[in-house]
Amino acid sequence: MDLPQPLTTDQLYRAFDPTHLPFQTTAELHDGLEIIGQQRAVDAIRFGIGMSHQGYNLFALGPNGTGRQTTVHRFLQQRAATEPVPDDWCYVYNFDQPYKPWALRLPPGRAIAFRDDMKHLVEELASVLPGAFAGEEYQSQKRALEEELRGLQMEALDKLREEAKAQNIALIQTPGGFAFAPLKEGGEVISPDEFMRLEQEAQKQIETEVTRLQESLQHIMQQMPQLQREMQNRLRELNERVAGFSITPLLDELRQKYAELEAVSRHLDAVQKDIIDNFEVFLQDEESTGRQLLGAALGIASAERKASPSRYEVNVAIDNSHAQGAPVVFLDQPRYQNLVGRVEHVAQMGALVTDFTLIKPGALHEANGGYLVIEALKLLMEPFAWDGLKRALRQGEIVIESLGQVYSMISTVSLEPEPIPLQVKVVLIGERLLYYLLSNSDPEFNELFKVSADFEDEMERNDDNALAYARVIAEVGRKEGLRPFDRAAVARVIEYGSRLVEDATKLSTHMQSVTDLLRESDFWARQAGREVVENDDVRRALNEQIYRAGRVQERVQESIQRDRVLIDTDGAVIGQVNGLSVYLMGNHSFGRPSRITASVRLGNGEVIDIERQVEMAGPIHSKGVLILSGFLGQRYAAERPLSLAATLVFEQSYGGVEGDSASSAELYALLSALANTPIKQSLAVTGSVNQRGQIQTIGGVNEKIEGFFDVCRARGLTGEQGVIIPAANVDNLMLRDDVVEAARAGHFHIYPVQTVDEGIALLTGIPAGEPDAAGNYPPDTINGRVVARLIALAEKQREAASPPNDKNDKKKKKKGKAEKTGDGGA
Repeated sequence: MDLPQPLTTDQLYRAFDPTHLPFQTTAELHDGLEIIGQQRAVDAIRFGIGMSHQGYNLFALGPNGTGRQTTVHRFLQQRAATEPVPDDWCYVYNFDQPYKPWALRLPPGRAIAFRDDMKHLVEELASVLPGAFAGEEYQSQKRALEEELRGLQMEALDKLREEAKAQNIALIQTPGGFAFAPLKEGGEVISPDEFMRLEQEAQKQIETEVTRLQESLQHIMQQMPQLQREMQNRLRELNERVAGFSITPLLDELRQKYAELEAVSRHLDAVQKDIIDNFEVFLQDEESTGRQLLGAALGIASAERKASPSRYEVNVAIDNSHAQGAPVVFLDQPRYQNLVGRVEHVAQMGALVTDFTLIKPGALHEANGGYLVIEALKLLMEPFAWDGLKRALRQGEIVIESLGQVYSMISTVSLEPEPIPLQVKVVLIGERLLYYLLSNSDPEFNELFKVSADFEDEMERNDDNALAYARVIAEVGRKEGLRPFDRAAVARVIEYGSRLVEDATKLSTHMQSVTDLLRESDFWARQAGREVVENDDVRRALNEQIYRAGRVQERVQESIQRDRVLIDTDGAVIGQVNGLSVYLMGNHSFGRPSRITASVRLGNGEVIDIERQVEMAGPIHSKGVLILSGFLGQRYAAERPLSLAATLVFEQSYGGVEGDSASSAELYALLSALANTPIKQSLAVTGSVNQRGQIQTIGGVNEKIEGFFDVCRARGLTGEQGVIIPAANVDNLMLRDDVVEAARAGHFHIYPVQTVDEGIALLTGIPAGEPDAAGNYPPDTINGRVVARLIALAEKQREAASPPNDKNDKKKKKKGKAEKTGDGGA
């Protein structure tokens, strides 16, 4: 078996040829018109916003920084500009049920005009009605009614007075009312003494007549309230006629203006009826009017407030007078009230009161007829907001209700505004995990969000996409006032895109990171006094990013150089290998070597992972160790017991260990211990292994190589040092310039391996060995030494398990054989 050869420098860093870019600087390029690398998501967005059926709302899923919000916003704006402007909405007073305000729908721009017209109407009524009721014609008719009432009263009393006078009885009006008294012949009232001197017959006759007259007077008095009610009704009819005559021309003018709007016409009819019924509110003095205006401002629900002119106002909830196309609303704080609207209250004398003018719209109102964009995580973190959105989408209407009343948390008088029909396309933006959790956990989610726009993390690296990258650079530069980038700088940004995605054949679509690099490169170009951003500026921006975030990385390297963390970079040791791991600190990741050791002793085939035993290992790492055990059993214990006990450990590991990328390194250490063969400490290893001994791909390969390189460079490169990686990770290599230069000079090497046998041969300098037809390995190979060691361990285990008598017999047999052999030799 031939040993793997070190990778060439072209394989360690796949540079992009700037000559493939058809420009000198990005100033020559037009802005990019499409979102690059997101064709699947773009098609899904176009489909979603084109579907008008219920439930076809969108969920844009993908990692942050991939342009989800930018892409969604761009396509929504393009589509919204071609759609009609939605109608206006306003709330008005409900004269039949004051706590259930009406919602009126008006064409775009008409709500504000209607509000101003109603305000102007109230102002005109404040002058027209007092003038009409203070006019001579009304006053004369009112006086005529009053005189008619007094005439009817006097007529009945005069008739009764004449009737009494004919019987020599007088009708006298006193402070206590009316009374009857007998008269003398001269017309004078008989005094009580004189009345008592009259004959009994005369007294009885007078009393009888007075009683009859009193009954007649009582009948007249009983008719007086009815006469007054009749007069009040006639006066009310007069007031209604005068009020109606005064306001009808004003309202007819509004009816004509809004004739095509049936709902407005109905409201104007109700307004006219209410004004006629409550015209007195416009006739009150200044003090009373001031109290009503103050009450209207404070929302005081009182008797005066009930008939306040503010009930004729219009609360404009949605005004689209200045809109062009359908609305696109991005809700940054999706609280329940911000989403569906709210009814505000004002405190007055220890009580919370409200009216229809305090109804405030939510984002669903503002986006009605258009599009609403919300970050999914923020929405789910707000209490009741997610349920409120689902209810609105499911019912197809916006219902404003107070959570305090719904859940009986407060006892206040509130309103129940009329629901508004909802026609909106909702776009949620979130991570993939959030989308899958909602899809699996919420049965209503898949019914309401049927379209998923899945944003890619990466795209193919080719000349077309490289040119698209350059157009994005030009677009960002023009938007943010950055200097143009020459094509060498653009090529460096393209290479950075491959490093981001850890694939030399791909480009990252995480445009936030790319845009940050553009801004920082422009800064360093400005510091250098250049008008065009060059390759050196991009290189310095990348180095400065590493430097700013590299404090922990430097401390880790320092601890290795000072031997606080023990790492060997030369020599050879049995059962010890340099593994590689990656640390993520915020947005910065770096690699560092870790010493992995293995020890072997007699046992029953158990491989003990110390990290797992002390619960410092994650499930994936533990799985890797179990797979390692499976490989040992499959290769070396198919026909004999695995009579060993092995211990594996990450030395000086004080935190958790997770991942299976060190499983091959652990296997190499174990094979070294079994074969009693030292491993070169100048090499570090990364890669996972399966039960068949194949080396599998891992993540963070660039950081791992660079981490070990930094340690070796600090101690001095010898030309023997290097890293063994899975062959499948070769396309992931985009190493730092200093690593590439060291490899070019032959001071550092990267070896790709496909199997455990290739890796152990590189580490030990001894062939792994292949089995012959009988399944036996050559004795001077790693596999041959491992098999011999396992056979020896199995023999010892059998001896240890044999009874004492058997052991003595065996010793005697061995001694007898030795003596016989000796005699024969003599």
